[in-house]
Amino acid sequence: MSRRGRLGRRRLLAAAAMVGLTRFETDAPARAASQGTERAEWTERAEWSAFRTRYLLAEGRVVDTGNGSASHSEGQGWGLFCAATAGDREAFDRMLGWTGRTLRRRGDALHAWRYLPYAKLKVPDINNATDGDLFIAAALGRAARRWGSSAYAKAGAAIAQDVLRLLVRRSRGRTVLLPGTGGFVSDTTLVVNPSYYAFPALAELAVLAPSPQWDEIRRDGVALLEEGRFGRWMLPPDWLRVPDDASVPLAPAPPWPARFSFDAIRVPLYLAWARVPVPALMEAFVRYWSAFPPGEAPAWVDLSTDMTAPFPAGPGMTAVARLATTADRRAEDLGMLPTVASAADYYDAALILLSRIAWRESGAG
Repeated sequence: MSRRGRLGRRRLLAAAAMVGLTRFETDAPARAASQGTERAEWTERAEWSAFRTRYLLAEGRVVDTGNGSASHSEGQGWGLFCAATAGDREAFDRMLGWTGRTLRRRGDALHAWRYLPYAKLKVPDINNATDGDLFIAAALGRAARRWGSSAYAKAGAAIAQDVLRLLVRRSRGRTVLLPGTGGFVSDTTLVVNPSYYAFPALAELAVLAPSPQWDEIRRDGVALLEEGRFGRWMLPPDWLRVPDDASVPLAPAPPWPARFSFDAIRVPLYLAWARVPVPALMEAFVRYWSAFPPGEAPAWVDLSTDMTAPFPAGPGMTAVARLATTADRRAEDLGMLPTVASAADYYDAALILLSRIAWRESGAG
């Protein structure tokens, strides 16, 4: 709740006491707020139901309809997290079973990043994707609390411990979170994905497997996001090159395009969701989205040339933009966001669903 909301509520209750209102009338603001939260939770479950119907197969696989019907640890993690949030244990267990059987790596608790349903070798690369593992673990932690399951908590803690063991490095005097166990470290440079700093998930892992390293990852991740910004609007790239030598500046990482795009859109989502105070960066997002007419922000901007995509952002990116640019996120205002039904594919739908959860969990209620 905003400071203005707290003061307004306090004055209202004081006035009610002075004029002798009944208990029913005095409790009305609290009851209205509670009802607003309940409506938001009901809407959240309905949105999860729409997502589940469209993108979750019977065996528990979340289908990326925009990428050849592949599945990713990212999608499994998001699906698990949303199911735990919505209280859908049947879907949660289906997804958890498929994820463990199909993507779990040998030798550690992490998961291969991609499943290709039409390929001869369906899991051709056993490298993990850190954001997927973060959300799988976070979902297990949330499910453990919701359903009182020590087995979920133990499984989530094992992933969290292996994130710390296998995916954390020191560079430039900072603790850095790698995007995966292989392929992102050279003799002089690290590559990171700024959108893999999933702050709401990191908070869950810190409960599952307590360690001072989580605070370091959060603090140094914020510093990396603040420093690693480029172009006219000073936005983070999808992929960031981090030289070990602190005198060498950060830069967008080749061979990926130097863009604020489909990966980096999750940076403002996670910052707003976890209410991480990064004023300069959040103001940069506001300036960027305000530079275009409503509904016409481009899907990406090139951070080297400032050229923008020739097509607009989809409803998933629009949901993130509205979340990140709305300071007072009240549960009753969730209608400001697009719905899962408006999404053309899995990724848009996932961003919408996550933004709606973030709206409620970071809001005034």
